[in-house]
Amino acid sequence: MMRNVLFLFTFLFSLAQAQEFLDPAVAFKPSARALDAQTIEVAFDIAKGYYLYRDKFKFAVDGDTVALGTPVFPKGKEKIDENFGKVEVYYKHVAIRLPVIRNASGVLPVKLNVTSQGCADAGVCYPPQTQTVSVELPAPGSVPDATGAAVAVDGDES
Repeated sequence: MMRNVLFLFTFLFSLAQAQEFLDPAVAFKPSARALDAQTIEVAFDIAKGYYLYRDKFKFAVDGDTVALGTPVFPKGKEKIDENFGKVEVYYKHVAIRLPVIRNASGVLPVKLNVTSQGCADAGVCYPPQTQTVSVELPAPGSVPDATGAAVAVDGDES
């Protein structure tokens, strides 16, 4: 009897542990940096066992000092997804380049709204998440900060 109770407890405990999924803000951490006066790089660190869909990214800026060109994506991994069929996804890390069309000179602060969507390999998919990152574009002709430090990320659960 005691053996059956112990087995049941162990089974239920392992089942409960298997169902704990990361918050999407933890599973998919964005950062951004200026590569030069006309290019922003948006990078995501992706938790182990999670992935982001290539075709679900969207980018928008607050204000009218810049406009965004067409994003440049690296090659992802092909996956047959039960929700979307044949898709391209990213595991571990992805860096996306965004060309910027400037409407003003000098140093420009940019607030970038980044929308992404991802899943856990264990079977949960998150709705699209929008997070805001801030980056400062250097003046044309100048060199951005050599440290390449990531910039602030504001949580937005919309």
